[in-house]
Amino acid sequence: MSEAIRGAPGPGSARGGPPLIGVTAYQEPARWGVWVREAALLPATYPRSVERAGGVPVMLPPTASLRGLEALVSRLDGLVLAGGGDLDPELYGAVRHAETGPPQPQRDRFELALIRAAVDADLPFLAICRGMQVLNVARGGALVQHLPEAVGHEGHAPQTGIVGSHRVRISATSTVGKILGDASDVPTYHRQAVGRLGKGLSAVAWAQDQVVEAVELQGHRFGLGVQWHPEEGGDRRLFEALVAEAAGR
Repeated sequence: MSEAIRGAPGPGSARGGPPLIGVTAYQEPARWGVWVREAALLPATYPRSVERAGGVPVMLPPTASLRGLEALVSRLDGLVLAGGGDLDPELYGAVRHAETGPPQPQRDRFELALIRAAVDADLPFLAICRGMQVLNVARGGALVQHLPEAVGHEGHAPQTGIVGSHRVRISATSTVGKILGDASDVPTYHRQAVGRLGKGLSAVAWAQDQVVEAVELQGHRFGLGVQWHPEEGGDRRLFEALVAEAAGR
């Protein structure tokens, strides 16, 4: 069980110093100064959340080559799979929905390989929004491509470009439940969700409409996925639990 759950003092890596937490990044066109170029991007809320939890954030851009991925994972103490655009439906055997975003093959390929390497290495991880969907697809699961059509409302992303909020019910016996309790109001912004669960994953939190809001990888020392965006709220307990577990790696 995580040191953060037990309320232990601040974490430090088994290798000395604060634990090193890799955070996956977007790859998008961006503008700075006089330049408009493709860039590796990461909303500051992610590294800030890791830092405030006591870890050292390291941005992981989606590289074209997967060589050295195991070596990369071996140098990390923990991993955050960040949010972002939709996965290519071909990756889970589905036909593209009209509302599904454009494909990002390099990011999809990199993150699927990264989470598989992290699972093989028993690396503590927290998969957020898209990250939870990447985890599910990597484990052989499938996604709901357009949630408003499936549940009949826009409550999971109520306003375009603005993070909303809704309540989730959490299994009290799960790791997420031991960190957050049996219910929590969470920051939300997603129009896709987990459909068929991947191998070894258990659903441990649900929205009022029964959409799966959190999963855990059974047998993994700390393998959590949440559909909401904890980096956008004031509750740092999930990040603190990840960093504390990473400190003992």
